[in-house]
Amino acid sequence: MKISYNWLKEFINTDKTPEQISTILTGTGLEVESVEKVQAVPGGLEGLVIGYVKETAQHPNADRLKVTKVDVGGAEDLQIVCGAANVAAGQKVVVATVGTTVHPVTGEPFLIKESKIRGEVSLGMICAEDEIGLGTDHAGIMVLADDAVVGSLAKNYFKLNDDYMYEIGLTPNRADAVSHLGTARDIAAFLKIGITKPDISAFKIDNTDRPIEVVVENEAASPRYAGLTISGIGVKESPQWLKERLAIIGVRSINNVVDATNYVMHDLGQPLHAFDADAIKGNKVIVKNCAEGTIFKTLDGVERKLSADDLMICNAEAPMCIAGVFGGAESGVKETTTSIFLESAYFNAVSVRKTAKRHGLKTDASFRFERGTDPDMVIFALKRAALLIKEIAGGQISSNIIDLYPNPVAPFDVDLSYSNVHRLIGQVIPHEEIVAIIKALDIQIVSESAEGLILKVPPYRVDVTRDVDVIEEILRIYGYNNIYIPTQVRASLSASPKPEKDTVQNLLSDLLTANGFNEIMSNSLTKSAYSSDLESAVKILNPLSSDLDVMRQTMLFSGLEAIAYNQNRQNADIKFYEFGKVYSTKDDKYNESQRFAIFMSGATASAQWNQKATAVTFYNLKAIVDGILQKLNITDVTIEDCTCKKMAYGLNYIKNGKTLVKFGSVAKDALKKADVDKEVFYADFSFDQIMQLVKKNKIVYQDISKFPAVKRDLSMLIDKSVSFGQLKQIAQRTERKLLKDINVFDVYEGDKLPAGKKSYALSFIIQDAEKTLTDKAIDAIMQKLIYNLEKEAGAEIRK
Repeated sequence: MKISYNWLKEFINTDKTPEQISTILTGTGLEVESVEKVQAVPGGLEGLVIGYVKETAQHPNADRLKVTKVDVGGAEDLQIVCGAANVAAGQKVVVATVGTTVHPVTGEPFLIKESKIRGEVSLGMICAEDEIGLGTDHAGIMVLADDAVVGSLAKNYFKLNDDYMYEIGLTPNRADAVSHLGTARDIAAFLKIGITKPDISAFKIDNTDRPIEVVVENEAASPRYAGLTISGIGVKESPQWLKERLAIIGVRSINNVVDATNYVMHDLGQPLHAFDADAIKGNKVIVKNCAEGTIFKTLDGVERKLSADDLMICNAEAPMCIAGVFGGAESGVKETTTSIFLESAYFNAVSVRKTAKRHGLKTDASFRFERGTDPDMVIFALKRAALLIKEIAGGQISSNIIDLYPNPVAPFDVDLSYSNVHRLIGQVIPHEEIVAIIKALDIQIVSESAEGLILKVPPYRVDVTRDVDVIEEILRIYGYNNIYIPTQVRASLSASPKPEKDTVQNLLSDLLTANGFNEIMSNSLTKSAYSSDLESAVKILNPLSSDLDVMRQTMLFSGLEAIAYNQNRQNADIKFYEFGKVYSTKDDKYNESQRFAIFMSGATASAQWNQKATAVTFYNLKAIVDGILQKLNITDVTIEDCTCKKMAYGLNYIKNGKTLVKFGSVAKDALKKADVDKEVFYADFSFDQIMQLVKKNKIVYQDISKFPAVKRDLSMLIDKSVSFGQLKQIAQRTERKLLKDINVFDVYEGDKLPAGKKSYALSFIIQDAEKTLTDKAIDAIMQKLIYNLEKEAGAEIRK
């Protein structure tokens, strides 16, 4: 939200600097993200002065040029060559002197230099209004009034004042602060000064020659609807002060009537809309819902299909405006408009929000209505806008004010106890200070006692409905920095489960980061197109877009999107990891589980002068997965082939009957959904199960064995259906005490072997921590291993 410093000062009388105001706003909860010095006219007319044309003469070498002598208040007159047809002696003009940068309405700024034009020296430029950003007219130079002082600055003559624009990061709860009045309220409350509202005492009904009937059929969606008619207006360009005021906050000038409604909206926070009165067929305004599928063309020329839930402003025959969101192409103010119906209303916030989201429309009006406007500001803003339109567009107010407000919105009743204020803030604030702050916040005190206050909170404070909300208001105005922070903190210790989740997460992060991985953080919202089981997906009832309509059921696609983003930017070698949650539903219950994902793609390392790039393989990922389990001291996992549809091939590691991690190569269908065109290897850990297993780990000190380990190899022929995991389990059951490790170092399948067979070569590490093993003991262990492998796995030992 953009706020003007000079505009704020029309509501509050203060000598605080822009920087001090910025500090006050941030301290009261309206965080100022930036403060920028701005000028309504580009360049601020810097370097331009008022000059007096003493004489003009025909240029000796050009029929359309004149050589002038111009007094700019200096020691000598300036000779300036001018091509404007209307330049003449005796005029007071705007002069850009040598060294001045001129900012035209169109084109790039340019520097005025001393030059020769057709042989004649020119020491400046006599300016037209479009050449210095003051307008669009280029018919000739600007001729000023006789009271212009020669040699004075042009910016003083045109009353251009430097301004400061605040960019405020408005939180959704502060619907009351979406205007200069709302922002000024906080400053006034902090400084304990009053607010000066615009004077509308001059408002009067000129005649009742152009009445328009108003009917509200949907009072729930439109609790208050008001309007009046103004006749005899002239739609034209807005006056300079109004264009400059809107330009400061980034609002484009359209015409004087529309600019007046925009000005009042940013001034008071109340959106307004002006209809061309001649376009209101039947001389009747009806606030209602239209039939499902009704076609309506909005101001941007787009034809939209209406929902039966959209509140519309209609005439006797057709809709004219989407209430609180966007006007129609047929009923808007045009250059030919001579009479308008000016609308000021209070619409239901939920209704406006749903309609704006349904049609993908975000306007300044919907931004305010969907957060909640002030129902008590409707008539005040209507009168303010009507007076402003009469001032800049002429005309007469030619109807009584129509105000349909059958069920006035009541203020919020709040009982506030002083003891609760002190308890929640943690510091005793004098009662007089509390009362002063509440009054400064425009909250009515109904009664006061020694224990507390009974309050009525105005309806525009939609976020202040309970005593704790009022206490928060007191605290932010009193000042968070004024709360004393004790030097001692007394607290009871609470036992937390060991190890803590963050400790394990940091351990894994350090391990992967040391191995060249980068951590990513993705949105938990994703697109339903990624889901393979929409029935169990957690759907968003009011999605921001079709790409964010469900909670993710897997970590895979958020990682693939990150990979696609990087690969599209020539960063093809990927090593990512992510901690996050996945969501699902079952039997009308929501399930949430913590996951840990790893992604690898491209090359293990980029090519160097002495080595080629080596593509990532399944075994690179397996080494990382095994390293993680070893780091966490998770052993004795069961290995199975991965049958997940999202994997082309891979393995599952199972512990205690549950899948601890599944990893492998991502299937092509999944890659295609995320627009990834290179092979990706993916590991998906159950972080919840990791935490359960790590909690059971006990750290035991053990000396390094003084006795040597012995390695023995076995080569065997087995069925293709037999996995290494099965062989490993048989070996571990056979010798639990002395068998320290088992590895496969060779696998062969080919036409030289019998059908359905494969060859495995296994290595066994055998060690006794208490003595050196003899050949006899080692041979006995190997014979038992051979016997059990032959018996249980059908292995044929190759000699």
